[in-house]
Amino acid sequence: MKRLFLVEPLVALYAFANFLIYPLVQQYVYRRIWLQVTNTTYPISDNTSRCLPNSNSSNQSHYIEEVQRQASLFSLYTEISSTVPSLVVTLILVAYSDQGGRKIAIIIPLIGTMIYTLAYLTVSYFELNIYLLIGSAILSALCGGWGTFLGGCFAYIADLCKDDRQKTLRIAGVDMMIGLLSGVAAISSGYFLRAAGFNWPFLTSSFILFFNILYAIFILEETVKKMPNDAIISDGVPQCSAIKQMICGVCQMPIGTSRRWKAVLALLIISFTSFSFAYIGGLSTVILYELKQPLCWTEILIGYGSALSLTVFLTSFVGVSVFTYCGVPQLLIVLLGILSVISGMVMAAFAKTTLLMFTVRIPMLLAIMPFSVLRAMMSKIVPKSEQGALFAFLSFMESLTNNVSAGVFNSVYAATVAWFPGFVFLLSAGLCVIPLSTLGVVSLIGVDVAKEVQRPTHHISEEENPVQDQSEASPLLA
Repeated sequence: MKRLFLVEPLVALYAFANFLIYPLVQQYVYRRIWLQVTNTTYPISDNTSRCLPNSNSSNQSHYIEEVQRQASLFSLYTEISSTVPSLVVTLILVAYSDQGGRKIAIIIPLIGTMIYTLAYLTVSYFELNIYLLIGSAILSALCGGWGTFLGGCFAYIADLCKDDRQKTLRIAGVDMMIGLLSGVAAISSGYFLRAAGFNWPFLTSSFILFFNILYAIFILEETVKKMPNDAIISDGVPQCSAIKQMICGVCQMPIGTSRRWKAVLALLIISFTSFSFAYIGGLSTVILYELKQPLCWTEILIGYGSALSLTVFLTSFVGVSVFTYCGVPQLLIVLLGILSVISGMVMAAFAKTTLLMFTVRIPMLLAIMPFSVLRAMMSKIVPKSEQGALFAFLSFMESLTNNVSAGVFNSVYAATVAWFPGFVFLLSAGLCVIPLSTLGVVSLIGVDVAKEVQRPTHHISEEENPVQDQSEASPLLA
C-alpha cells in the first residue's frame, strides 16, 4: 500500500475532534457546578440569550458569581495539574523526532487526546465526580497534547519544504485548516448538544481520533529515515541516549551562529511566547464571560461565537498569502497581527450586548498571522537537521505559556468577576506590549534582518564534505 506525505488531513480531523468538544467541556463543568451550588437544574431556553427572569435579585446574582468562580478555578486546577507532564513530553517527543521519526510526535498525542475525550464521555454518561476529569487531564498530558502534535506536524512540513516561501505558506495553510475545521466543529457543537446532550459529541470526537490514529500509523509516510541498529555505536562507543540527544539538539540550535543571529532568534522566541501568553490567556475566559450576565448566551450562541472566532485562521492565512506576495516585510506582518489582537481585546472588555460581542471578532481577523510568520522566520534561521529541536522548544514554550496563561487569567477572572469581568481582556491587550517591544528591538538590530532571514538555509551533508567548517554550512551563519 502506497503511503502519503500529507499531514494536513491529520491536522484537519484533529482540529475538528478537539473543537467539537472544546466549547462543551467548559459548559459541562459549568452545568455540573451550577447543579451543586444552586441545587437546581441548569436553565435551558430556546431564546437567543439565557437569563433568569428575576436575575436582578442579589441572592441569585451571588449564586451566579459563585458558579463562575468555581468554574474558573476548576479550569485553573486542570491546567496546573497537566502543565508539567505535557511540557516534558512535548520537549522530549518532538526533539527526539529528529532521530526517531516525526510520526512518534504525532501518534502519541492523538492517543492521549482520545483518552481525554473518553474520560469526559465516561464521567458524563455515569454522572461521576467531575474532579475525576483532572486525573484524565494528567493522563492525557503524559502523552503530550496539542502542542506536541502541532510541533511534530510543523517539523514534518519543514522536512518536505524546499524553499522559504513554500514553508511560510504551508505553515500558514495548516493554521488556516485548523481554523476552518474548528469553526465547523464549533458551530456543530451547539446544535449537537441541544439535540443529543453531551454524550454523543464526546463519543463522536473519540471515533474521529481513533480514525486519525489509524491514518497516522498505516497511511502517513515517515520523513526521517531512522539510523540502522549498527549505527548506534560509533567507534565502539555508544551514542548518547534519546534524552541527551534532545537536550543537545535544543542547546546547539544557536551554536555556530554570530551573536547577532543568536540575539535575533532569542528575541523572536520571546515575541512568540509572550504573544501566545497574552492571546491564549485572553481567549481562555471568553466562554465564561459569555455565560455571565448581561450576555447569558445559550449553547447555540456559544457555538456560533466560537466558530466566528476561529475564522481568524482563514483570514490570517489570506493575510499572510497576500502580504507575502506583495513583498511586505515579515516583521510588519507580525506587527499587524498583534495590533489586531489588541483592538479586539479592548472591545471585548466593554462588550455588553450580543451584537457587540459578535462584532469583537472583526478587528481580530488577522490575529493568527504572528504565529505562522514567526514560526517560519525561526525555522529559516535554524539548520534543517535541527528543525525537530526547534519545534520541540517552540512547542514546549507554547504549551508552557498557554497553560500558565490559562491558569493566570482564570485566577484573575475569578478575582475580578464581581466588579469588572472584562478586566482580563484589558490585561491581555496590555501584555501585547511585550512582543511589540521585542520586535522593535529586532528591527533596531539591523534594517536588513527580515530580508536576511528569508535567505534559504543551505546544508551540506557529511558525504559531500565531511570536514567542512561549521561556519560554512549555512549562509545564515555569520
